[in-house]
Parts: sequence; C-alpha cells; structure tokens
Amino acid sequence: MSDVAKNAAPAPTGPQQEIPVVPKRYRLTFFMLVTCFVLWGLLNNMTDNLVPAFGKIFMMPAVDSSMVQFFFYGAYAVLAIPASLIIKRWSFRHGLLVGLGFYMIGALGYIPAAIMQNYDIFLWSIFILAGGLSVLETTCNPYVLALGDEETSIRRINFAQAFNPLGSMAGLFLAKFLILAHLNPATYDDRIAMDAQELADVRFEELFWVCVPYVGLIAIAAVLWGYFLFHGSTMKDNSGPVEFVKNLKKLLANRKYVFGVITQFFYVGMQITVWTWMIKYMMVLSGVPEHEAVNYYIYAMFLFIGCRWLCTFLMKWIHAPRLMAVIALIGMGICLGTVYLPNTSATICLMLISACMSLMFPTIYGIALRGLGEEVKLGAAGLIMAIVGGAIITPLQGGFIDGGTLSWLAPEFSGEEAAVRTSYFVPFVCMGIVFLYAVFNWKKSN
Repeated sequence: MSDVAKNAAPAPTGPQQEIPVVPKRYRLTFFMLVTCFVLWGLLNNMTDNLVPAFGKIFMMPAVDSSMVQFFFYGAYAVLAIPASLIIKRWSFRHGLLVGLGFYMIGALGYIPAAIMQNYDIFLWSIFILAGGLSVLETTCNPYVLALGDEETSIRRINFAQAFNPLGSMAGLFLAKFLILAHLNPATYDDRIAMDAQELADVRFEELFWVCVPYVGLIAIAAVLWGYFLFHGSTMKDNSGPVEFVKNLKKLLANRKYVFGVITQFFYVGMQITVWTWMIKYMMVLSGVPEHEAVNYYIYAMFLFIGCRWLCTFLMKWIHAPRLMAVIALIGMGICLGTVYLPNTSATICLMLISACMSLMFPTIYGIALRGLGEEVKLGAAGLIMAIVGGAIITPLQGGFIDGGTLSWLAPEFSGEEAAVRTSYFVPFVCMGIVFLYAVFNWKKSN
C-alpha cells in the first residue's frame, strides 16, 4: 500500500460509526485530484469531436480521421508503465507534475500545427498531450484509492470518477460552441472546387478554433502543477528491476487482475467508439449537421453523469460486481436496439448506452486493484495501458462504417444507414466482456 495508506490509517471506529469515504485530513488533496479527473474528462470528450471535425477540415474518410483516437489512446499504452515507474521510484506528486507538464507541451503543439495546417503535427501533439493524461490517470487513480480505508476504496474511486463526466460535459460544450460551430458549412464537393488559397483560408479559421480550448486550458493545468509542486505524497521507493519483475509476475498470476485488464481494454474501446461515432450515427439517421448532432452526445452525457452518481450511491448496499453485471446485461440489449429499432427508439437506445457505461471504468479499476498491496502502482499502470482499447476498437468500428462489412446483419436497412447501425455490434461484444468479468467477481469472496 502507498505511503498515504501506511501513514494515515483511519482512526478506530465504533460499531455505530461509519468509515468515511474521504477522511477529512485528505479532502483538499482529494479536491485537487478530482480537478485532474475533470480536466482529463474534458479533454477526452473534446478530442472525440476532433474526429468529425478533422474529417471535414482535411477531407478524410472515417478510418483516417479516427487516427486521432489511435494517437490519443495509443499514448496510454506507451507511457503508462513509465508513469508507474516514476511514482514507484519517486512519488505520486512527481507523477502529477510530469503528467501536467506533458499536457501543457502537447497543447502548445496545436499552435504550429494550425499555422502549418498539418494533420501529422496535430497527431503528434495529441500523442504528447494524451501521454500527459496517461501519466495523470496512472497516478491519480491509485492515489485516490490510497486516501483512506480499503473498505471504502471502490466507493471512493467511483466518487472521484463521478466528477470526471462533469469535465466530459464541459468538453462537449466547448467542442460544440468553439470547434464544431466554427466549421465552415462547405461540403466536400465545395472544398474540392475551391482554389488553394481559399481552401487554406477556410482551414485556418477552422483550425484556429480547434486550438482555442486546448491552449486556454493550460491555465488550469498550470494552477494544478503549482499546487502539486509543494503538496502531495513524497514517499521514495528505491526498489529496483528485480522487484519490478517480481511484482509483474505476481500480477500476471492474479486471474482477477489479468481479466480486469482485458475487460478494461474492451470497456474503454466501447466507451470511446460509442461516443466517437455517435455524431456520425445521428447525422446519418437524422440528417443534422455536426454542431446539432453533438446535442445528442450532450444528452447522453447527462445520462452518464446521473447514472454514475446513482450507481455510486447504490454500491453502499449492492455488491459492485453484481450491480455491474445487471447493467451490462441491460446494455447488451440496448446495443441491439441501436441496430434494429426504428429511428426514434434507436436514438434513445444510443443515448442509453452511456447510462449503462457510467459505473464500469471505476468499478473494473477498483475490483482489479483491490488487495494488490505493493503491486498496486504497477497494477494501475496495466489498467491504464488497457485504455489503448480506444485506439484499436474505434478505428475498427470506423472501418465497419466505411465498408459496410456487417450490413448483412440488418437487411431491412440499406446503404450508409445499414453500415452505421450494424457497426454497433462492436460495442455489443465489448459490453458482453464486461458482463463476463462482473459474473467472474460475483461472489463477495472474490
């Protein structure tokens, strides 16, 4: 267990005294960590909207524009282990400082990318920015688990994660009013007909508004960086490569943990692909432009937030894996609704997927890490690496949309609508993996 847990065991409690989810002495640090949760939630969901935005700005098919997600979530796979080594060798505080620093450098990279109108520079800036978020998530999640009694650890991580979608909601509004609303209404054919200078002028205006929110958020990151420069966990862990290998072997022998990493891969892939292609789904089924289609994403996020708070409350009485199993089973049915039901009902199902996903990330995370002891930091890194699922599964669904590969599964629909609808078999399979993991941990003895 971390230095926080070692040095700050909760005070003895009587039979009538409830263990606090967040002890009073940690509340300021918890608040600053929650702000980090809000920050990366905002950036995650704002980045989802770059897929349709860049697709229009750079006139690319769905698979190419989804490279945004490949670079964003691919950074998690690359930097999660180094992040765990930073917090293991130095401290949680150092991890937070590195993560926030990488974010600020990556966000500044948007400026030359916009000036040169270069998609590749955007992708590498996104990679650096997301690398910072990877370090933050690898650091913040186990840090939150350590801020109190292990008995309340899953409730505490769900409580902290409940603020994450507030950032996601803010990210959607920023994307709607600053990025998508400033996309030129010119279609692909209109842009092809423009001369080089006219097209460059249109792109410059659009890319300027892509930069505004990312660069502006550097101010919040700087405040957090300044706080953690002087506060936070300072334990030094001087264990070397032998201990690293030993801990890794223990983790690989832990079936609950390994299955948790696999499940987190599919869960994150499901979350990112559902939210990334939601705008495309609504544009095809309803014929609305990007800045109007994002409204349905906002409605879905309200459901996500409300259900996460509700599930956190229900976990006080219901064993977390059992609650997740029931919701995942319902979610599988809802995914099928997005494929087969008429437009209005399918739209409702599309948004309800978010409600079902609301408790899954922190619950999988808490179950997989609970009881790991000294392996918790490396274990956290493995679960954050699993976020690479967003980089793999999102382009996979994009390929099904472009190619209509699964359209034969819904012969009552045709063309692009059939391709978009049937691509939601991808989240159906992912939801099934989450269901199996929940059933695996059904017994409280697990």
